Amino acid sequence: MKMSYQALGFLLVLSFIHSQAAVLQYTFMIQETNYTRLCSSKNILTVNGQFPGPTITARRGDTVIVDVINGGDHNITIHWHGVKQPRYPWSDGPEFVTQCPIQPGANFSQRVLLSDEEGTLWWHAHSDWSRATIHGLFVILPRLGTTYPFPKPDAEVPVVLGEWWQNDIQTVFEDFITGGGDPASSDALTINGQPGDLYNCSSSETTKIKVDEGKTYMLRMVNAAMNNIAFFAIANHSLTVVGGDGAYMKPLISNYITIAPGQTLDLLLTANQPAGGRYYMAAKLFNGQPSSLFDNTTTTAILEYNTGNFTPSSRAPVFPSLPDFNDSNASFNFTSRLRSLATPEHPIDVPLNIKKTLLYTLSINTVPCSVNETCLGPGGRRFAASINNITFDMPSTSVLGAYYRGISGVYGNDFPDVPPFRFNYTASSLNRSLQFPETGTDVEMLKHNETVELVFQGTNLVAGVDHPMHLHGHSFYVVGSGFGNFNRKRDSLNYNLVDPPLMQTIAVPQNGWTAIRFKADNPGVWFMHCHLERHVSWGMGMVFIVRNGKSSNARILPPPPDMPPC
Repeated sequence: MKMSYQALGFLLVLSFIHSQAAVLQYTFMIQETNYTRLCSSKNILTVNGQFPGPTITARRGDTVIVDVINGGDHNITIHWHGVKQPRYPWSDGPEFVTQCPIQPGANFSQRVLLSDEEGTLWWHAHSDWSRATIHGLFVILPRLGTTYPFPKPDAEVPVVLGEWWQNDIQTVFEDFITGGGDPASSDALTINGQPGDLYNCSSSETTKIKVDEGKTYMLRMVNAAMNNIAFFAIANHSLTVVGGDGAYMKPLISNYITIAPGQTLDLLLTANQPAGGRYYMAAKLFNGQPSSLFDNTTTTAILEYNTGNFTPSSRAPVFPSLPDFNDSNASFNFTSRLRSLATPEHPIDVPLNIKKTLLYTLSINTVPCSVNETCLGPGGRRFAASINNITFDMPSTSVLGAYYRGISGVYGNDFPDVPPFRFNYTASSLNRSLQFPETGTDVEMLKHNETVELVFQGTNLVAGVDHPMHLHGHSFYVVGSGFGNFNRKRDSLNYNLVDPPLMQTIAVPQNGWTAIRFKADNPGVWFMHCHLERHVSWGMGMVFIVRNGKSSNARILPPPPDMPPC
């Protein structure tokens, strides 16, 4: 059954393939919608008129078909963040990496293949800065006949962190690219699309979550913010982390959490306070630099206990204790305590015999302005960003299409395995000549089933900052991290190869390093990039191409007939 292009809701068609998997069909209508925030209204790009967008719910191993219809006036792509898409990169979504964008008035039926993911993921636009308003949760339930590896919660609650600009986001993006400096800061943080009652004109719209005393709730959280890592806490309550990035974790009890853009967390909340109580859920930005370079206003929602037949309390909600905005240790300590569940029912498979060893530096750079151009970066130059001193040059056609069809001239296959030159990456003072990167569309070729260890090394060029790195098409084990320069002889001795967390996005600490391991078992073309939008817009991205294996079930599947043209 086909849904009409004018429909705004979801169509769900269940067609059981076997006892454990189903095909589910949704329609995403991209359209302009008028929204009111912070005392003013404007048109924003939405999916099905919703901000945040609709939640997709499926079960482990299902196939989800999403008909994406572009009723807006800008090109668009949609990425299913954390879904591996085994052998089927055609629907992965990053613009000009796996597809050309869906043009206004066009549509693309994207087939989303679930495999071993289970928990909370999300979906978002992957073209320009459209994901500021085009994003939503992707909930993957256990297979029928199985359940969570913890007591089933009484209810599940979405918690989507985001940002809001009063100005049109396309204008913000274009001004940012044209100016060559930092982008305009957002005017507010949001929880489920609402800034909270600490902002003007937002009291009546503040997100409220009702709970009953004694019950347990699962918060399905994603950080959909464009440029900011966040701290989050709930007053008078602790949170128990039980999953993240589509995989289960050992229960971790904490009074606060740190979550980077792109990351998801599954959190258990026990409502153990008296009936009638009101408590702030609050998120604020984390920035490890010495001074605040952004609006550090806190966004809030309200956790409100049901009172039965009693009158609800009118007192102001209690506010939680959050780390200081620049508390790098608080951010690092939370993330470094995450562990995989690693049980017989949910086993892990950390690669031990590594065949490919990579070291990638992550740097903020500067480049000269063009003639007669005024740039707003340091010293009148233009900001850039790089991996191994290469700023990714986005092609005008898709890398995947070029690879699959053997088209030459779109990309090179000589991305360096190690930095092209060595220096003291995290020194407090670095020679300005080190700031200037090369520009290129180079890819790293991996053999099918090749085991990879990749160490991300942050640098202090221009400014040392945290980098949430996201790999498409694969999950990876975070086996180690630390501050300063990575030393293999010393730091590899402290790797966790027993129960490291399985993730798809990890924040590399400011002037520090993070080591990940994965098996390149998914043939295709896969983007890897920083999930801070200003950094990937500056060029902090690269592409892995995983070659086909020898057997027929280890080769890229053919493309769909309706791939968007360039």
